[in-house]
Amino acid sequence: MKLARAIHFDESDQQVFHSPARTGEWCIPGGFEFSDWSQGDLVGKAKQAFSNGWLGIETFGRASFVAVTQIQPSEIEALADALAHHFASHYGAPSVEAALPVAREQLSDMAELCEDHAPNTLLAVSRELTEAGVRESFRSIEPPDADLTQFAIHGDTDGLEPPDLR
Repeated sequence: MKLARAIHFDESDQQVFHSPARTGEWCIPGGFEFSDWSQGDLVGKAKQAFSNGWLGIETFGRASFVAVTQIQPSEIEALADALAHHFASHYGAPSVEAALPVAREQLSDMAELCEDHAPNTLLAVSRELTEAGVRESFRSIEPPDADLTQFAIHGDTDGLEPPDLR
């Protein structure tokens, strides 16, 4: 099974989101946060979170990009539990038990979004507010084929001594 983790290429998420997601935390789109928003809510950092922020399931912060990766089945239930607690504490779910099926559905939807992508594929989300509600769209950026020459250092190592690590 695949999900996606927050990834950062620079410090921009620290500047554009009220609460940035931690690098490496599991993410979902999190569009439910905006279900009752209007145009008046779309200002400043809140607008940035609405426009293109993925929701981290540990910090509940936002990230601009996520990278598809494998997840162990044993991790899914812990994520569902964390998300269900968040629904109960922040969104008025009557209990964690009542929120658990919705949390599992959110994770299942994210797994479905990731399933056809190769590991390390980057995903971006964009949202717009329409008369019918929030519309989300997703785009993927496939990982480039790695060429060993991009990473290899060519040269003669004769006569070089290993560094003294004492």
